[in-house]
Amino acid sequence: MMRKLALTDVAPEPRTAPEAGSDAVVVLDQVVKRFGSVTAVDNLSLEIGRGEFFSLLGPSGCGKTTTLRMIGGFESPTEGRVALDGDDVTDIPAYRRDVNTVFQSYGLFPHLNVFDNVAFGLRRRKIPARYVQTRVTEALKLVTLSGYQKRRPNQLSGGQQQRVALARALVNWPKVLLLDEPLGALDLKLRKQMQLELKRIQKEVGITFVFVTHDQEEAMTMSDRIAVMNRGRIEQLGPPEEVYEHPATRFVAEFLGASNLLEGTYRGAEGGHGLVELAAGETIRIPTDADPRPGERLSVGVRPEKIHIHHAGAAVEASWNAIAATLKSAVFTGVSYQYFFETPDGRELSAFDRNAGRGAIAKPGEAVRLAWWPEHTFVIPMEGEPSPERSEGSHQEEDR
Repeated sequence: MMRKLALTDVAPEPRTAPEAGSDAVVVLDQVVKRFGSVTAVDNLSLEIGRGEFFSLLGPSGCGKTTTLRMIGGFESPTEGRVALDGDDVTDIPAYRRDVNTVFQSYGLFPHLNVFDNVAFGLRRRKIPARYVQTRVTEALKLVTLSGYQKRRPNQLSGGQQQRVALARALVNWPKVLLLDEPLGALDLKLRKQMQLELKRIQKEVGITFVFVTHDQEEAMTMSDRIAVMNRGRIEQLGPPEEVYEHPATRFVAEFLGASNLLEGTYRGAEGGHGLVELAAGETIRIPTDADPRPGERLSVGVRPEKIHIHHAGAAVEASWNAIAATLKSAVFTGVSYQYFFETPDGRELSAFDRNAGRGAIAKPGEAVRLAWWPEHTFVIPMEGEPSPERSEGSHQEEDR
């Protein structure tokens, strides 16, 4: 098995590899960034652990790249504090921070070969030549580009150029590696391949990665934790599975994958589940840990892949949630069929059914029953504010 990037063997100032999750290496404390009258980042507090693969996820304009640039020193916060490994770096310029950045454009020098591109930062720091040779060779081995030392960037594919940019950033053994949508220029197949490669490399070197993306699948594939951002704030913070299965706000539910959201009124608990009465009169069971108050208006949701489709006359388990609907259309996507339904009161729902070679299980215009386990139902307050038990970042609500 390939060992970690052996910079500790050759660097003039030896540094041990970080222990994942041991403490916070990046701290943002009530950070605000304004550009004129526009607030790009709004009172954001965040801690990122040592050795963590952390993603800032959100749509264009949500403040994720501005947050990344403040960590890197490319932007200064209007208010608040930025700390790196316990040191306040709020007013420290980028070139004096122990971080490196990989951008979507790669930024390789076209007149230099692969070896010289990767060695560039080491030579600027006046690292002795014998150390440069060792460190660059090992960095290229890490990104599976051994033997490419003499090629120029225009002789490489997009994926190979991305690996060179990554090797150039890692060869300096930074405390934090910042990645600003580095896979955005790649085609879909190569992007998926590089997602797995990035995760492998991060685990192997143990360096903290802070990754910016608008791609939900990309963030969930690679991240230890995800911060979902909207309008300069963190809407929800947590492990990918937690954020996906238990979205804290309507925005998170709709941005992180597809969701079916239904509005209703909480009627209390019965038989180990909470009961929500929908506008059309159906009753939906919800997990008791949602803990709303009787009479409270709320939204209940279920992911399309959790729904089982039954013909209208078919028996459905009494313990399941079930609502009536009519199939409006079906789309074949290869691995599954995607179905779109309408309920008697005009609500639109969707469901996925894995392609098992049997074709579509219903035809447009056909009446069906949509059923799912109560445990697959998530609850969102009508006002869309995250509840404390659903969001690691909920302490920010007190600061706003």
